[in-house]
Amino acid sequence: MKIYIYSYIKFLTVAMLLLTSCAGHPDVPSSSKEAKSLPAIYPDYCNVTIPYNIAPLNFMLPADEYDECVARITTPDGKQQTYGCGVKVQIPEEEWHDMLQASKGNSLKVEVWGKKSDEWLSFNSFEIFVAEEPIDEYLSYRLIEPSYVAWDFMEIAQRNITTFEETQIFNNEITCTDRASGQCINCHSYQNYKTDNMLFHVRKSNGGTVLVNDGKISRVNLKRDYTISGGVYPAWHPTEKLIAFSTDLTRQGFHTSNPNKLEVYDLESDLILYDIKTDSVSVVSNDSTLLEVYPTWSPDGKYLYYCKSVPLPEELNIKDRDNEIGRYYEKIQYNIYRRSFDVATHNFGDEELVYDAASQNNSATLPRISPDGRYLLFAQGRYGCFHIWHHDANIVCLPLDEKNSSPLDLTKLNSEGMSDSYPSWSSNGHWMMLASRREDGNYSRVYFAYFKDGKVGKAFLLPQEDPEHNTFLLKSYNRPEFMVEPVKISVDEFSKVFDK
Repeated sequence: MKIYIYSYIKFLTVAMLLLTSCAGHPDVPSSSKEAKSLPAIYPDYCNVTIPYNIAPLNFMLPADEYDECVARITTPDGKQQTYGCGVKVQIPEEEWHDMLQASKGNSLKVEVWGKKSDEWLSFNSFEIFVAEEPIDEYLSYRLIEPSYVAWDFMEIAQRNITTFEETQIFNNEITCTDRASGQCINCHSYQNYKTDNMLFHVRKSNGGTVLVNDGKISRVNLKRDYTISGGVYPAWHPTEKLIAFSTDLTRQGFHTSNPNKLEVYDLESDLILYDIKTDSVSVVSNDSTLLEVYPTWSPDGKYLYYCKSVPLPEELNIKDRDNEIGRYYEKIQYNIYRRSFDVATHNFGDEELVYDAASQNNSATLPRISPDGRYLLFAQGRYGCFHIWHHDANIVCLPLDEKNSSPLDLTKLNSEGMSDSYPSWSSNGHWMMLASRREDGNYSRVYFAYFKDGKVGKAFLLPQEDPEHNTFLLKSYNRPEFMVEPVKISVDEFSKVFDK
């Protein structure tokens, strides 16, 4: 730990010195050799489509190959500016946002030069297309080490996407009373992307669901005598004081040779509905022979979508699943279903099959419906319901307004051979978001992609002030969620609910 702290302090010191010594705008090299290729910048922002209100897309050339980098950015009206400090290109926020405003509905031209062995190379220029549709200004996620064997400190954080400001929503130390068992925080969720109605879960020490209802905080226990557990994987109804949950008994297994390092599976799982006004829990579905998980509402609140397993293997003894299911987890696959919902009576209709993944030898999880109700977005792997470690996991988008429609082409969104999971929509439906381990196979990072008229653009990494940030951050971004506003309640205010 001391080594990591020392290295990080050293890195911060060097970074501050570089920023201090790199004020102003560098000159473009007077002579250079054509590389005849796009620059190998990190993150890869070549020819991406971005919102006009996003933070600067700072990038760098590989430090082990280049000594310096200079970039020239040209707006559609012909104005130009240069940037570069060592191998990094870091653009002042005000200048960047001025360029985006001037390029809305058009594109920025980016030219890059790299110095290598005292010789400057000029790369092929690329464009950054600036969409006319904005992205939601805020994003929240859990920051956690990518090891589920043991964990210590974790937090739920929020990030202003238009800047680089990150603040903490809650952490697992402030209210933990039993250090031996620890405290897990997870499942942050919001109603209609707003934060006056939100929740997150606390498990183990001081456990419960922290609920914010019209700005007022409370801690509730969702466990009932007739449910498997308290609620997890929440989904707020868009108009009512109702929240759908899974309730489940989860296990995890660790592989020694399988490239999918970790397997998380349910021994049992049902669906419940929580009524905030009456503090009551009703059962939506509780078939003991099947597994039901990941509820989500249609934007109009008239349908509840969810994932349900195919019938479990006959040889899997229901009473002894804890010992046996580890041998059968690869046979468990989930399809996507929905039920109609009557807002007045809170009654659900008959079940309808929406997407049959199992017939394609796949398993579908984490469904999300687009704000206009036209598209179903979900993660898909060969088996199971927890794909964040599955190398074959990708995102699928299916049109709902056509019968027997085919999934959209998401080639530019998905990665090859790395886990892509936790898909979601921005509030205007023009930006997809996902968590992906495509960088190194270990840490999940946040990616965005532009969506319009059934077409999906190239995925790009959440920008950071220092383009090396994700290299040094030994944390995964877990369950990223869009928000149109920040959480206004402080960590200290949240902690007080545990004293009641």
